[in-house]
Amino acid sequence: MTDKHHRPFESTATHFINYRTAERQRVIDDFQRAKHRAFTEEMLATIRHSPVDLLPFEMVRTQLKLENKQYQGLQEVSLDQIVGSVNRSEDFTRTFSPRNNAIQNRWQEVDTLVDTIGLPPIELYQVSQIYFVNDGHHRVSVMRQQMAEVIEAEVWKYSSRVPLWPDDSRKDIKIRREYLEFLERTQLDQHRPQANIILTMPGRYWLFEEEIAIHRYYLGLAEQRDPTFTEAMLHWYDTLYHALTKQLQADDIATYFPGRTEADIALHIFDHQYRLEEQHVHDDISLAEAAEDFSERLKRNPWQRLKAWVNHRVLGLPVYTAEE
Repeated sequence: MTDKHHRPFESTATHFINYRTAERQRVIDDFQRAKHRAFTEEMLATIRHSPVDLLPFEMVRTQLKLENKQYQGLQEVSLDQIVGSVNRSEDFTRTFSPRNNAIQNRWQEVDTLVDTIGLPPIELYQVSQIYFVNDGHHRVSVMRQQMAEVIEAEVWKYSSRVPLWPDDSRKDIKIRREYLEFLERTQLDQHRPQANIILTMPGRYWLFEEEIAIHRYYLGLAEQRDPTFTEAMLHWYDTLYHALTKQLQADDIATYFPGRTEADIALHIFDHQYRLEEQHVHDDISLAEAAEDFSERLKRNPWQRLKAWVNHRVLGLPVYTAEE
């Protein structure tokens, strides 16, 4: 009699214990896989282009002079665009894989909640095309481990004069600071909001200002007057730089320079134009002619094609197209 009454209870209890044991082992395994992924990412970072570290929000805020934020409401945000942290940038990799065992207990608690009561929205700061986690690092990490594409978040947005993208590194942020200073001096973005003169190498924006100054000089000679800096800058952008980028796109030149932008390539062509003029002392070489010669030389160079293939296919350097 006693055994008959107790068997269903014992069976249920045993089932519950087995379930809890299996669930506990599952979340432990999930964490270990995520931590192994972090190790793999750090190893590959030595040969791959993709940055492995999260962007620290305070560094970005200071470099880009971010001030007021505005609440954007509750949104579904792509996890691939969440690449920074307000206060825990050292605990996770760029894909929010956990780097150390100190966060294991909390991580496993969150992992357990996903399949039971669900997760509350996280809190994000948005700057241009990327997001920084203010609250919810473990939730992002677990959802990425589960191969989710989006996550629900409360979003606050900071306005930025310069663009940011998910593959930007700390070095890129410092170069964006130089671009911000270039925009503060020239006000190009106020007159041509579509313009994005993005460089990947530091200390080179002064070369564009030098090009504008040279253009201003020749524009004054042609028009027999002294144009303002703004007039010369806009004439330079509209008739030279913008036209050059369109020519680069038509010739698909970016595929020969993985990891470099149209602005980087434009500086190469400016230099190429000067070299051609030195070779042809009595001839004026237009920027369009220099770009065409530059393109033809590239396409005849098998070493350049091989180098581009290795950089893109093996090292993972992206091919940047259409900066605007």
